[in-house]
Amino acid sequence: MKDYYATLGVDRNASQDEIKKAFRQLALKYHPDRNQGNKEAEEKFKEINEAYTCLSDPDKRNHYDRFGTAEGFPNQGGFGAGGSTTFSTIFEDIFEDFFGGFSGRGAKPTRGADLRYNLTITLEESAFGAEKIITVSKWNNCDVCHGTGAEPGTNPISCGQCKGTGNIRFQQGFFSVSKTCPKCQGTGIIIPSPCKNCKGTTKVRINKELSIKIPAGVDSNSRLRVSGEGDIGNNGGSPGDLYVIISVQEHPIFKRVGMDIYCHIPISFPKAVFGGEIEVPTLNGPYKHKIPAGTSSGAEFRLKGKGIPKLGSFHRGDQILQVSIEVPKKLSDRQKEILREFAKLSGEEIDVPKGFTGKLKDLFTA
Repeated sequence: MKDYYATLGVDRNASQDEIKKAFRQLALKYHPDRNQGNKEAEEKFKEINEAYTCLSDPDKRNHYDRFGTAEGFPNQGGFGAGGSTTFSTIFEDIFEDFFGGFSGRGAKPTRGADLRYNLTITLEESAFGAEKIITVSKWNNCDVCHGTGAEPGTNPISCGQCKGTGNIRFQQGFFSVSKTCPKCQGTGIIIPSPCKNCKGTTKVRINKELSIKIPAGVDSNSRLRVSGEGDIGNNGGSPGDLYVIISVQEHPIFKRVGMDIYCHIPISFPKAVFGGEIEVPTLNGPYKHKIPAGTSSGAEFRLKGKGIPKLGSFHRGDQILQVSIEVPKKLSDRQKEILREFAKLSGEEIDVPKGFTGKLKDLFTA
């Protein structure tokens, strides 16, 4: 009885990844191309392939584990037989990297590259939304040959080497494999008269203007996806997407924190004492707000719904007014007189006989 686990040098509880890894190592070691004329290596290669053909198939492996043999399993014929996992499939799976890209499928359609565009907007535009015109540099189908790669008036022809299939089959040792056609690079066509505009590549670089709608509520690093506006795909593949990355400029008055905006408002000392109405800036324009009597410096007032909208929602944040009391730098004699009278009535002493330096001197000489 053949011990397939011993042939591959793996434990009976080995995972599929462990079995595949063991087969890869042994197959590379005993491959006929590396052992020209060595019959023993060829036989060893057949044995490890037979073992892998069985153990890589869960149903065949289960049958083998139960009965100790692969015989009797439907379509099981050992090496070279037409089971569910043919040798050609195994070879292409395991040795693609070793032999340099074997494939039975020819050139595949590939999606175009995604593009990035950095867009700077104002705080007002981020709050209310906007429409911006941008110019994007991208690869697009040649407008002269319309993506065929052939000079107008001529046509591509089928590749004579692969007969238009995009791949060719040839013998590798004692088995047949498929490889991308080197003449047409897997496209299946040849261009006798390449387009002068795109040099036969089918693509040209263009600058395209796009209108981008900025939704209300976006913030810095918000990413807007514009489907299909990336580079054109290859071999009929779909185009990539354009990603617009938002950056919001700093505002001279407002500071954004999440959905709220903060605004610093200076008020006079009398206004803080007696209260009154002041006009403050908001994103929607000037707004009259009432300051209560006895407002202290550093007080905050919240204006509901005057902040930034939540993206995709009608809900808006607030505007926070941060109040500070302005100290006048220049006073008239009359103003000074009134303030001294106020301080006297409040029990405060304004005219200090000694300055701060004098007090320090008395402290350290005491």
